[in-house]
Amino acid sequence: MSFEGKSAIVTGAGKGIGRATVQLLSERGARVVAIARTQSDLDSLKAETGCDVIAADLTDMAEIARTVEEAGTCDYLVNCAGTNVLEPVLDITEEGYDTVLGINLKSALFMSRDFARARVAAGGGGAILNVTSIAGHRGFVEHMCYAASKAGLEGATRVMAKELGPHGIRVNALAPTITMTELAAVAWSDPAKSEPMMVRHPVARFADVEDVARSILAMLSDDMAMTTGAVLPVDGGFLAV
Repeated sequence: MSFEGKSAIVTGAGKGIGRATVQLLSERGARVVAIARTQSDLDSLKAETGCDVIAADLTDMAEIARTVEEAGTCDYLVNCAGTNVLEPVLDITEEGYDTVLGINLKSALFMSRDFARARVAAGGGGAILNVTSIAGHRGFVEHMCYAASKAGLEGATRVMAKELGPHGIRVNALAPTITMTELAAVAWSDPAKSEPMMVRHPVARFADVEDVARSILAMLSDDMAMTTGAVLPVDGGFLAV
């Protein structure tokens, strides 16, 4: 699957799934614009892959506009920026809500808007891929705001697919299971916590960041030209059983 001659914007590129996506797109020939908050993460990624980098806070509307303008008109947008604040339902805070919804949902919607405007001005075409989560489909303790953000992004994906389809822009979402980023590896290292979740995965493992990145590239590729408005679980069968 070659991406020679293509260009992509990837948010949340400093670590985890976003970083793996930048690495894989670069390996397969794409020009990638990597966006993250932490300059040191971007510097190491640029040295590793040769990608272009932009440090930005995507909860800030002016930063979103600046970022899309600086990135230029690209073929693909991968909305991978995400965070979580663990809070019980009875104790959720406005600060936690604003943090999670601001990064997971608001930034994705307005990045998509500005990316799509540029694509339409260029004659249409291209694709948007929104990274969501199985938490948008199943209830996990202390994940209310996170679940709301991911379920909301899947709903928005369908609306974008409907409205942007006439412009040749495909919009899909991808819902990973627990993915073994550095933070997740620490969070799920306790067998008492991980084993009850593991047994619900028919493949008997959690996802690696490379599993998710490969699926992102598949959804972006022209091989999926008739797929839009879809949510692809990358969950080792979790949602099927």
